Amino acid sequence: MSILWVILGFILLVVGGEFLVRSSVALSFKFNISKMVIGMTVVSFATSAPELLVSLNAALSGSPAIAINNVVGSNIANIGLVLGVTALVGPIAVDKSFYKLNWPVMMIFSMALYFFLKNDSVLTSLEGGILFLGLLLFLFFLIKKAKKDTKIEGVDDTLSVVSNFKIVIWLLIGAAALYFGSEWLVKGAEEIALAVGVSKGVIGLSLIAIGTSVPELAASVIAAAKQEKAISLGNLIGSNIFNIASVLGVTSIVKQIPVTEPTILNNDIFWMLGFSAVLIPLILLPKQLQISRMKGMFLVAAYGVLMFFIFTRG
Repeated sequence: MSILWVILGFILLVVGGEFLVRSSVALSFKFNISKMVIGMTVVSFATSAPELLVSLNAALSGSPAIAINNVVGSNIANIGLVLGVTALVGPIAVDKSFYKLNWPVMMIFSMALYFFLKNDSVLTSLEGGILFLGLLLFLFFLIKKAKKDTKIEGVDDTLSVVSNFKIVIWLLIGAAALYFGSEWLVKGAEEIALAVGVSKGVIGLSLIAIGTSVPELAASVIAAAKQEKAISLGNLIGSNIFNIASVLGVTSIVKQIPVTEPTILNNDIFWMLGFSAVLIPLILLPKQLQISRMKGMFLVAAYGVLMFFIFTRG
């Protein structure tokens, strides 16, 4: 039964990713703003929904620490696994706004999370509120900037005449499919992991984190396959920002999140910062503003090394 949940989960995630990409491209035409911005807002919010639901559920059921494992693990997976695999599908051209705005904002939120947790090993309601307010300010600035920069790099022009009703339906179908797909995938993966004797701490950082990152993987790979590379990169960076500022921000407002596992602060969060930081040399060297298949292979290999360390430490 566990394997069936995993298979059904993957099917729903592919369907959800397809509808989400369609609606996102249609929205970029409708509002006449860049696909990078749509990827960083609409797609990121929808693909971050599983992390938010898992984390809120954990906090309300008395296990808020799972939220940190989930977000740290998901942010690592988004870059190492999702961006790596997406680049293997095809090289990703990177816009200058990536290192001028999007990447620095992601690093600021990542460093803020580290300092908040390092300070007293607790993410308080006030700190969560600061993270969430920072997200709102960033989105306001992003949308305001997008209205000035109205460049549309159209690929599928038929999506420029889609009705508002159809866009909303596609968004709802995509978000629902991604939610249930990730739920079923996590359920199946957790049952399989427990059956082979892996600890719940390892499950939270690896399988649950991967499971809640599969919506990003589905949306990004489908976007890349459709040559919508701006959406795939924007989705991943936006999703990492949403995970910290929205998922942990909202969860800690509901209930403060204590760090109960020292390895999160001593080890895992440095992997998250490292994967985020390495993006700059990757996109600038040796060929500028491109994440090639070779670079994608490097990211996937690095992620594989991390998973090996996590499972061997038990």
